[in-house]
Amino acid sequence: MTVREKSAAGPGVENCPEDVLDTLARGRAGALTRLTEFLAIPSISTDPAYHDACLEAATWCAETLRGIDFEVSVEPTDGKPMVVARWSTGKGDEPRPHALFYGHYDVQPPDPLDAWNAPPFDAQIVDDPTHGKIIVARGASDDKGQVMTFVEACRAWMDTTGALPVDVTVLLEGEEESGSPSLEPFLEAHGKSLKADIALVCDTGQWDADTPAITAFLRGLAFSELTLSGPSRDLHSGIYGGPAQNPIRVLGELIAGLHDESGRITIPGFYEGVSDPSPEQRQAWRALNFDGEGFLGEVGLSAPAGEADYSVVEQLWCRPTIEVNGIVGGYTGPGTKTVIPAEASAKFSFRLVPGQEPDKVIEGLHAYISDRLPADVTATYRGEGGSPAVGFDTSAPAFRATAGALESEWGKVPVIVGCGASIPIVEAFRTRLGMDALLVGFALEDDAIHSPNEKYNLSSFEKGARSWVRILAALGATRAAA
Repeated sequence: MTVREKSAAGPGVENCPEDVLDTLARGRAGALTRLTEFLAIPSISTDPAYHDACLEAATWCAETLRGIDFEVSVEPTDGKPMVVARWSTGKGDEPRPHALFYGHYDVQPPDPLDAWNAPPFDAQIVDDPTHGKIIVARGASDDKGQVMTFVEACRAWMDTTGALPVDVTVLLEGEEESGSPSLEPFLEAHGKSLKADIALVCDTGQWDADTPAITAFLRGLAFSELTLSGPSRDLHSGIYGGPAQNPIRVLGELIAGLHDESGRITIPGFYEGVSDPSPEQRQAWRALNFDGEGFLGEVGLSAPAGEADYSVVEQLWCRPTIEVNGIVGGYTGPGTKTVIPAEASAKFSFRLVPGQEPDKVIEGLHAYISDRLPADVTATYRGEGGSPAVGFDTSAPAFRATAGALESEWGKVPVIVGCGASIPIVEAFRTRLGMDALLVGFALEDDAIHSPNEKYNLSSFEKGARSWVRILAALGATRAAA
C-alpha cells in the first residue's frame, strides 16, 4: 500500500500519539474549570448593555490561547473585536499543512429568564437520564463548548510534545449571534494573513450522541422585508370598510399564494438551476433511517409541510424554501381598535441550494409581488441580501483524513450530512480566501441552543477534544501523502 493509499484510508490514526490523549484525560478537571469560566461571561453581542462583557470574553480567549504558546492579537473592529491567534514551527524550510480554526465567543440572549432551572451564566453540571452528565449554561453548545474542544486539544498537544502537527491560526469573532456585521470588512482588510490550506468550523453537530458527522453541504440564504402601503392613513373600519383596500388582506393573499397544494414554491423561475439528488445520494440518505416523524414530533408537529414528493431529509438538505418570519400590520395591542391599516409588512427568508443565486431569487420575489398587486397598493423593500449554498468535495484528502480520525475515536464511520441552515462565514472563506472548510461539530439536536437550559453533553465535550487531537494528527499526515 502506498503512502497516498494509506492516507485515503484514514491517515494519522497510527501517528496520533496515545500519550497526547492520556494528557488530555489527565487534564479533564482543568478543562472543565476553564469552560465554566468562559461560560460565566455574559457575552451577548446583540445587546449593547453587554458590550463590556464581550470585550471581557475576547480578552479571556486571548489570554487562554497565549497560555498555550499562541501568538495572539485582539483586533478592533467597528463592533466587537476579533481574536486572532497563530502557532507555527517558525521553520520555513519544510512546508507544513496550515489550518484556520473559526469559532465565536458571543452568545444569544438568555431570555426568558424564568424558564431556566438555574442562572444562565452560572454553569451547572447536571445528571441527565438520557445523556449522563451535561453542562447547562448559555453558550455551552453554541459555541463556547465547541470552541473549547479545539483549544483543549491544542493544549494537550503542546503539553505533551511542545508542538502541533500542523500550523494553526485561530479566528474567534464576537458578533456571530448578531449577524457578523464586522466580519466581511475584517476579511477584506486581513484576509490574506488568514488564508490557510483548510478552514475548520466547529459550529455544527453529531449525527447522534454516539455517531460523529461531517457536514458536506450548507444551504444558502436570502432575505427580504416587504412593506405594502395602501390608504394615506389608518382608516375607521366602519366608515371605510368595504370599499377601502386593506394592505393586511393583500399581504395575506400574497403569502398564501407562495406555495401550491403540493408545497411547491410558485415564484416564477424559482427552481431554475436546482437539481434533484442523485440516486446514489438518495440511497445513502435512506440508509441513515432518519426518523422524520420523530424529528417533527419533538417540536409538536406531525406532518411534513414541504414539497410532497421529497422526504424530510431531502426537504432539509437539498430543497430550497421560502418562509415568512414575521408579519406586522394594524393594531396589535390589547383590546379592540377597529382600523384598516395604512401599511402591512412581512419578513421573508429563503434557504437556497446549489444553482440558485440570492440576487435572482430576490428579483423573482419582487416580480411575483409586482404581478399580483391590486390598485392602490404599492410595495417597497428593505433589508435584502444573502449568500449562496456551499458544498464540499468529500473525496478531498483533508476530508477523508478527518473521516478516518473520527472513525478511530468514535468506532463508527462518520455520517456525511447536509445542513438546512446557513453559515455565511463558510461561503466567505471560499469566495474571499479560496479555502474549503471542514465542518465538524459535537452538538446534538436536543442541546436547546438559543433556548432556555442550553446544554452540552460532557461526553461531547471530552470526545470532541479527543477527536480534534486525532484530526490534527491526521491533517498533519496529509502533507506526506501529497
